[in-house]
Amino acid sequence: MKKRRMFFRMITASLIRRRSRMFVALLAIAVGATILSGLTTIYYDVPKQMGEQFRNYGANMIFVASADSDGLTTESVDEALSYIKNDQIVGVAPYRYETVTVNEQPVIVAGTDLSGAQKTSPYWYITGEWPSAGGQVLVGKETADLLSVKVGDTIKMTYSAEALENPDQPAETDRSQNEDAVNMTFMVAGTLDTGGSEENYIFMSLEDVASLTGESSKLDVAELSVSATQEELNGYVEKISSSVSDVTPRLVKRVTQSETTVLSKLQSLVLLVTIVVLLLMMICVATTMMAVVTERRKEIGLRKSLGASNKSIVYEFMGEGVLLGAVGGLLGSILGFVFAQAVSVNVFNSTITFRPLLVPITILASMVVTGAACLIPVRNATEVDPALVLKGE
Repeated sequence: MKKRRMFFRMITASLIRRRSRMFVALLAIAVGATILSGLTTIYYDVPKQMGEQFRNYGANMIFVASADSDGLTTESVDEALSYIKNDQIVGVAPYRYETVTVNEQPVIVAGTDLSGAQKTSPYWYITGEWPSAGGQVLVGKETADLLSVKVGDTIKMTYSAEALENPDQPAETDRSQNEDAVNMTFMVAGTLDTGGSEENYIFMSLEDVASLTGESSKLDVAELSVSATQEELNGYVEKISSSVSDVTPRLVKRVTQSETTVLSKLQSLVLLVTIVVLLLMMICVATTMMAVVTERRKEIGLRKSLGASNKSIVYEFMGEGVLLGAVGGLLGSILGFVFAQAVSVNVFNSTITFRPLLVPITILASMVVTGAACLIPVRNATEVDPALVLKGE
């Protein structure tokens, strides 16, 4: 114990005597450890952060009816959803499309879970408000222009199964007089502007569509926004395909492939930057320790002439380097979290979680890198010839 205490006092005293040089090395180690800790934190949090950002671009999975089924139903969708982890489901929006007439104009209405649609399609631009009660609808911009309606107006819809079965019925025929026709009046809560095909529809709740048609469980498609990796999504597709006979799950490739490509490139960049920073840290520490060895040549020569072994000299210099690595790694692990938090807030507008395991990993990595950087200076220290140094050569 006394030997260890003496050894520790010896290397700390040596570091303090050369604090200007050692401060440069410590600063380099701390900076390197900060980048290492920060980028590692970002590396593991990037899939989650990027996944949340990509959820703003729409659904990444859809459910459609299987070829040999009678159609998609709410029951079959619920069964398929049971195979996906609840904490990974951002939103689910089942859709049912029907044709109605408004002012003798055929219009397609889309019944959906409006709260789920807000989560699966957050990019929709709404003028007015989302429908919040029965009897309210969201009208696509193109349809609103066609019908000359705006927020706050009311529209009368007519649904007739007979009219759908006879699409060649003359337009001048008053379908609202059909005994089987259902007439309902809705208020326009908002208009929808997406730049896509959604502008041609009128969106309402599934309950309102059921009131119009008299059918409640029928669906055409279900859109899902799932916060999961590409591998997990593929696993869900395989599991649902083999377990739920009425549902065929499909991935929206334009979303999932873009997400995978961006994540892989970003993670590769983080890895490359980390390697470069660690190499620069190693070069800086090696240069500093080389200067220290040159400065202490006479001291090393004197010690060797008094009987000090190369082993003790190696232990001393390696001890100084490892101690610097430990202190720099501890500082870097703390500053790294601050760095990662700042990047996450400014880039992804969200916070990250502190990973306690990164503290010992960062300290250990800093000690290993610093130790490796000391190998060449230590070898030069052991090659000092006491006779030549003491003679002043």
